[in-house]
This record gives sequence, structure tokens and C-alpha cells, in this order.
Amino acid sequence: MRLNLIIDRQHEIKDLPTDGLLQQWANSAYAGNDSSIIAEAALLIVDRATIIQYNHDYRQQNKATNVLSFPANLGAINGIIQLGDIVACAPIIHAEAEQQDKTINAHWAHMMIHSTLHLQNFDHSDTEE
Repeated sequence: MRLNLIIDRQHEIKDLPTDGLLQQWANSAYAGNDSSIIAEAALLIVDRATIIQYNHDYRQQNKATNVLSFPANLGAINGIIQLGDIVACAPIIHAEAEQQDKTINAHWAHMMIHSTLHLQNFDHSDTEE
């Protein structure tokens, strides 16, 4: 099974990973095992002000964050599983990479894998997850 990542770049910043890399990282975290079904997820790349607004609107937190994941929790529709949406703040991810002494691509890979797992309802409430 494969995951089709629909990417909407609403914010451009130097050294953003290519669509191909973002797709590859999301696919690496997709746990589907039925090769006849396609899954889709959307990735929205935004600026700091936009992620603050999303975090306020959906999590009631008035602060910036690196990534928000919104699982759809839907079954297959016309043979396609809609996993949900990922909203990623490029400036914050880039700043974190620098603070953590990681390459930008390494941190984006971490964010994409982590977010894709959240779309599949993995969370932080269970130690194994």
C-alpha cells in the first residue's frame, strides 16, 4: 500500500525539502498493508502566524508549534483512505533543526514520520507508541 501526499506550499523558505523527499518520509511511516488500497494525506506548509492561528483554533493554545496533525479517522471512500491533514510550520522546523544541531532534511524527516504516525492514531499516551 502506498500513501499519496498532497502538498500545498503556502510558505517558502530556503532549503525546504523536495516534494519527493516529503512523500518518501511520509510513506516510510505509513503502516497500511493492503496493496490494493491507496491512502491520501495532505501537507500544508505554513508560516509562524498561520500555525499560531491553527493552534489557537484547534487546540486552544496561543503559541507557535512545529507541526499539527489532524487524523481523519475515515474508512476507505471509493478505494482511497483519507488519513488526514498535516500542518507544518517551516520557520519553526528550520529553527529547531539549527537549535538541535540537525540538518534541515533530518528534522523534516522526523516531523513527517512523526506526523504520519499521528494520522494513524499513534499518540504519546502509551509508552510503546
